[in-house]
Amino acid sequence: RLAMGAIAAAVLAADQVSKSLVLAAHPAGAVGPGWISVRLVRNTGASGGLASGYPVLVTLAALAITALAAGFALRARGRVVALALAAVLGGAAGNLSDRLFRAPGFGRGGVVDWIHFAGSGGSMDIADIAIQLGAIGAVIAILAGERVQKARASRDARQQPHQARLSLARSEERRVGKECRSRW
Repeated sequence: RLAMGAIAAAVLAADQVSKSLVLAAHPAGAVGPGWISVRLVRNTGASGGLASGYPVLVTLAALAITALAAGFALRARGRVVALALAAVLGGAAGNLSDRLFRAPGFGRGGVVDWIHFAGSGGSMDIADIAIQLGAIGAVIAILAGERVQKARASRDARQQPHQARLSLARSEERRVGKECRSRW
């Protein structure tokens, strides 16, 4: 749990510090050549601008998603799944803090998106990247864990007849040993 807290806090801190630096720099338009650039956007809606006219509703949804991410992270059975979900939690907390504490006011703030990839329509931030990579990582870890469990169960099923024969042989050895000792 300590590592989960550290990951969530690191993602939250990196997200908020990077946003503060970008806001302090006041970039005009897209800055940076190539396939990635800095383009400052304030998103009052959900992903892709969905529900942008309802910031309080989006904030409540973000609060619910953050709570859900925390619950899943704390209940995760695998270490890798838990750490990936901690990244999701940190990203969700980063975006939620923007919605709660940035202009125009409490619960109506816009998420500061600033990373723009060439060819894509929107911008994102470190929180969004953590959410996406954490979710993908958790799904991969869950699927890989299921494959390992199935392989283990299959191996155990193949070994059971051998173990049963071995157990039978050991009990036969004990019986024969007792008979031999009782004759002497």
